[in-house]
Amino acid sequence: MNEQIDKTRRHLFIATGIGLLSLPVWGAGRLLTPRQTAGPFYPDLPLPDKDSDLTHIPGVSGIAEGEITDLSGQVLDAGGSPLNGVRIEIWQCDANGRYRHSGDNQAITMDPNFQGFGHTLTDQKGRYRFRTIRPVSYPGRTPHIHAAVFRQSMRPFVTQIYIADDPRNAEDFLFQRIPV
Repeated sequence: MNEQIDKTRRHLFIATGIGLLSLPVWGAGRLLTPRQTAGPFYPDLPLPDKDSDLTHIPGVSGIAEGEITDLSGQVLDAGGSPLNGVRIEIWQCDANGRYRHSGDNQAITMDPNFQGFGHTLTDQKGRYRFRTIRPVSYPGRTPHIHAAVFRQSMRPFVTQIYIADDPRNAEDFLFQRIPV
């Protein structure tokens, strides 16, 4: 029974209103989003665009490969109040499992229509939204999206966003480190 409760609690970190993705809220009386590594693949190659739509690059006729999806959530302070104007960044591999990073030396083609990185600011209700692709796995990792929250005069809060109930979560070393 406790194992089922722990499993359910871990899924609260990654469940969503639409069943795909979410960056859970911060705050007293809420499950806190765990800090996780930024990983080795924070984009270091020139970015063709840096907005919140990772699926379309202005001036390019194609769209990103993969399952297009929306990622949205809300950022709250410890008291449960929404945080306005907070910068949110996300980065992830493309549908081929390739990051927009010079250190990703996999022998697979990078999707030229996928930004791989985006940012936005939260609105007055602390909400944010990205248009991206459903994350895919690559060797050694379950599907995930990296996220960083930048609040004035504070160090960035970095975490990773997972797909609830993905069977590969059980074998992912970072997912398994999420406190339950």
